[in-house]
Amino acid sequence: MSDPTSKRAVVLVSGGLDSATCLAMARADGYVCYALSFDYGQRHRAELAAAQRVAEALGALAYKTVRLDLRGIGGSALTDDAIAVPEGAGEEVAEGIPVTYVPARNTVFLSIALGWAEVLDAHQIFIGVNAVDYSGYPDCRPEFIEAFERTANLATKAGVEGRPFHIRTPLIDLSKAEIIRAGAALGVDYGLTVSCYQADDAGRACGVCDSCRLRRAGFRAAGIDDPTRYR
Repeated sequence: MSDPTSKRAVVLVSGGLDSATCLAMARADGYVCYALSFDYGQRHRAELAAAQRVAEALGALAYKTVRLDLRGIGGSALTDDAIAVPEGAGEEVAEGIPVTYVPARNTVFLSIALGWAEVLDAHQIFIGVNAVDYSGYPDCRPEFIEAFERTANLATKAGVEGRPFHIRTPLIDLSKAEIIRAGAALGVDYGLTVSCYQADDAGRACGVCDSCRLRRAGFRAAGIDDPTRYR
């Protein structure tokens, strides 16, 4: 009998719908998944509770939350209460890099994920970045992912010894509607997820931030009922 942990993957799970879909895809591909979240000083903790719910519901073998203090550098509406989260009407999201961009966040997150992956001897790291329906973050682009993968294999003992790491981004070329349809087909319960940048303690969404508007438009385009709880 083969070792059931021979196909391991670390999956970044934020509590939102993209990372939930990414975890479901990794599981469907036969990976034994180790889910990783970050308590980095974000505006609310509802997404961390959602991340744990998602990890448990989608069968992750282990779930870990790593604490970081990105409030120590600030520079984002998600880590500095003095910077307001942009709000708007309709479904259009402003062009350019918004103030909800957290400086170097995915670089930091992937670095921690890489360290855990090396400890676990897991050579696949899944991250739910998307370069189609997204908020303009530079660390969600294919160029960044490719560059980080090269760095990962230069910077680690495993990489240098010929056991390379691969950064998997199954959502990167999908629209939000396509992501939702794919997750629904895999049985993802999106009612467990929280995407809002400024959700309340109960996980209820504001309905007007960029993330809420992209999420709502995605469900509408997918033709699937939106299970989001709005306050």
